Amino acid sequence: MPNEIPPQEQLRKWFRSHLLGRELELQDLYELPQGDLDLLMAETAEIRSDPDNRARSHGRWCTAGYVLELARIIDRRRSAES
Repeated sequence: MPNEIPPQEQLRKWFRSHLLGRELELQDLYELPQGDLDLLMAETAEIRSDPDNRARSHGRWCTAGYVLELARIIDRRRSAES
């Protein structure tokens, strides 16, 4: 999938995942094993669903939304390829 990474997703935008125990840049999502991608989607969905997260850290809340949507797109593509 690395050849399919759009240029705008190669920018240095990162998300610190507590479940995976590391920071991830957008392009890293394309190479995550499915289990890690699932954990990342769960973590970012939790952040987005809690209104207190938005008030505490708007930047993290926005980044979590972007990461979640990109992870969902990657997940759908993988499912379609299977």
